[in-house]
Amino acid sequence: MELKTLRLSIRDLQEDDWIKMKSLFIDFNNSKYAAYDRPLPTEDIEIEALTKQFVENSLFFAIYLLDKNQMIGYVCFHKDEEKYDLGYCFHSAFHSNGYAYESIRALIDYFVREHNAATFTAGTAIANTPSCKLLEKLGFECVSTEEISFNEDFSFEGGNFILNLQ
Repeated sequence: MELKTLRLSIRDLQEDDWIKMKSLFIDFNNSKYAAYDRPLPTEDIEIEALTKQFVENSLFFAIYLLDKNQMIGYVCFHKDEEKYDLGYCFHSAFHSNGYAYESIRALIDYFVREHNAATFTAGTAIANTPSCKLLEKLGFECVSTEEISFNEDFSFEGGNFILNLQ
């Protein structure tokens, strides 16, 4: 699958994208938002294996700048019955440019058109204000919160978001 927007090219993630994924993972692990997620691998063999797993999922998409053919992030979905759970990661050098909104909007439209998808979900830390604002701009509504912890030393309030297009 390949989609084009005004500024982006969106295509299925491929196994040889692992090198580009390494840059995203290292950048994410160094960000202030890494505390709100499980750590991503940084060793080549682990990144190759995880990228292969993502590719086999078939709902992972590489996001490229159209004019530079540069991978700037990925958007993924996990299908849970009739719901599509959204995830994404963009290199910090490309934050605040509307790329996440543009790519996610295009993919939601694609899933509605091609798969009759009507319900999308997402989870993020309430303290991750940019992510919460992005989800709200996309039309998601925070329907509940819960205490989340990925290790015994740190917990946070997570928001559960839903977008119903029925």
